Amino acid sequence: MNPEPHIEQATLEDLPQLTDLLHELFSTEGDFEPNRAKQMRGLRLILEQPNRGRIFVLRMDGMIVGMINLLFTISTAEGGFVITLEDVIIHRDFRGKGYGDRLLQHTIAYARKKDFLRITLLTDRINEDGQRFFKAHGFFESKMIPMRLILTPEPSRDET
Repeated sequence: MNPEPHIEQATLEDLPQLTDLLHELFSTEGDFEPNRAKQMRGLRLILEQPNRGRIFVLRMDGMIVGMINLLFTISTAEGGFVITLEDVIIHRDFRGKGYGDRLLQHTIAYARKKDFLRITLLTDRINEDGQRFFKAHGFFESKMIPMRLILTPEPSRDET
């Protein structure tokens, strides 16, 4: 095993550790609640279909100490492919060591290399540290206001 922290693409074998990190992340966010089954299902959807996105991890001695999730889509405004950045987290025991910076720099370099035209992310309004972190890497506040409509699956005809 490599004792030095290194960044690589996540695999299906990483699902349990990735799910643990998301549980930690969603325990601190205002809009989301941790739900291991949902988070594992979402991660699997990305990992099984690389055209949907990438998950990069920072691994040390086999342990995932951080992750960043990139989702791919097309922007008509930009006229090409763009990234929605989600789930940026460093394990609480490894924060303050520049690992988040390394993951984000890796992501930006990846996006440039693959000719993506924009990276968009959402951060909690109350997370001033997170906002400072992203601004320090060139992100800026948009004039857009995020809005949501949560869709719940309708019962199938067999259930009614």
